[in-house]
Amino acid sequence: MIPVTKPFLPPQADYQGYLDGIWNRNWLTNNGPLVNELELRLKEYLGVNHLLYVSNGTMALQIAIKALDLKGEIITTPFSYVATTSSIVWEGCKPIYVDIIPGKFTIDPTKIEEAITPETSAILATHVYGIPCDVEEIERIAKKHNLKVIYDAAHAFGVKIKGRSIFEYGDISTCSFHATKIFHTIEGGGVFTKDPELLKKMSFLRNFGHDGFDKFNGLGINGKNSEFHAAMGLAILPYLESILAKRKEQFVFYKNLLQKLSVEFSNIEKIESYNYSYFPIVFQSEGILLKSKQLLDENGIACRRYFYPGLNTLDYTSGDCPVSDAISTRVLCLPLYHILSKEEQQMIARFLLRVQNYNNDKSNLELAETRNS
Repeated sequence: MIPVTKPFLPPQADYQGYLDGIWNRNWLTNNGPLVNELELRLKEYLGVNHLLYVSNGTMALQIAIKALDLKGEIITTPFSYVATTSSIVWEGCKPIYVDIIPGKFTIDPTKIEEAITPETSAILATHVYGIPCDVEEIERIAKKHNLKVIYDAAHAFGVKIKGRSIFEYGDISTCSFHATKIFHTIEGGGVFTKDPELLKKMSFLRNFGHDGFDKFNGLGINGKNSEFHAAMGLAILPYLESILAKRKEQFVFYKNLLQKLSVEFSNIEKIESYNYSYFPIVFQSEGILLKSKQLLDENGIACRRYFYPGLNTLDYTSGDCPVSDAISTRVLCLPLYHILSKEEQQMIARFLLRVQNYNNDKSNLELAETRNS
């Protein structure tokens, strides 16, 4: 069985060393020393000034929306994980969808302004597969219309634009540290902002509003994370550069193997510092995708239709996004993880090419029969 992803696990002794400290201190949660150390180490690694470690990426989005006091409509993308939309709805706001850019898969800024109404309070955009949004154009539009900007950067750990961490853009950026991500803490997430006052507000929101033991500063929720989760993050951090290098190698190898496959690849050529978080391919039709996925499934190879269905098609949402609708039915993410072997990648490529060759042979046969009839 080849899964679509496998979490990277550090040497067990590395993690055990942190666990020994937890046992000695008997401090399991509530902003413990490992949580504080992880926040400090992440700031150093990413080159950011402010972040908070939270329980997961969805909680990060909900805290961001709450911290910015957003109401009414939030312009967002239909091509993202469901948490992007569900967080908006959960916080009592209405998602307004703007279509995406082919090849980049991110929100199309040329279509944002026409979606703005007097009820619009913010733009919540996703850096899809780690591919950055057009952050400069989105910032220009937001300033012009006095809107807040949140980036769902769940896929974008380690990505940079003009030498700056992608987390430095927008009023707030959020990230997921789920086990499926390049950097993970089993479960976890982060909120990032350049505004120290906004960070302070989110720190209260993360911890029930506590401002000391018996004093409260506004409304809050339990968005904290534990020492055990922080320990995993600290144990993984020293291996990040080798993880990123390996994924780049696998990404390039896939692309070389699949040059003869009639698919579109993600457009990453102009990205200064990419993390190779996913390897999506866009087929010419949903029919070919389904045939390809069926053959892979039958041979124990798990791929994911990521993202399908489009968020604008969910029961509690709506919106006309033809580009996203077309891509979501044709996109497939191939297995990509640290210990995936070249032999396994070659096998995956052979199955994909087999489906294409079969379809081509069948089409040629049908064409010949038509001519002869």
